[in-house]
Amino acid sequence: MQCGKTRLVRLSYLAIINKVRNGAKNVIFGYARVSTWGQDLESQIVALKKAGCEKIYTEKFTGTKIDRKEFQVLLKELSEGDTLVVTKLDRFAQSTVQGLETVQNLFKRGIKVHILNMGIIENTPTGRLTFTIFSAFAEFERDMIVERTQK
Repeated sequence: MQCGKTRLVRLSYLAIINKVRNGAKNVIFGYARVSTWGQDLESQIVALKKAGCEKIYTEKFTGTKIDRKEFQVLLKELSEGDTLVVTKLDRFAQSTVQGLETVQNLFKRGIKVHILNMGIIENTPTGRLTFTIFSAFAEFERDMIVERTQK
């Protein structure tokens, strides 16, 4: 039991350190999503907490639609200097176009994007290129899975 308390204190401490380092108003937000009610969000939530997320939005909704309610609420809450963290690119967007539009809008608002299995997406030519390439591969992988399951 003590380990659990220590871990929560450590996560809170990391959140405080991040606020002090980045200015009191900057917040690290997490977003966890699964596509069906039968799937479990726990592993994503654990990873987001470990990454120092102070507030985590969760959703059980298909990622093929941009009008995911909780994701839209999260996007509205984010402000300049905040960071959005997701565990994997496919939790964030299901198409290259959707991902690029969302990231560009976040960059315009001064919001950082951190995809745990990729790293922090920089608002630089190299960062945007890397994100575009990975987005294209993620979309291709998803399309291949759909194609295989339909045969």
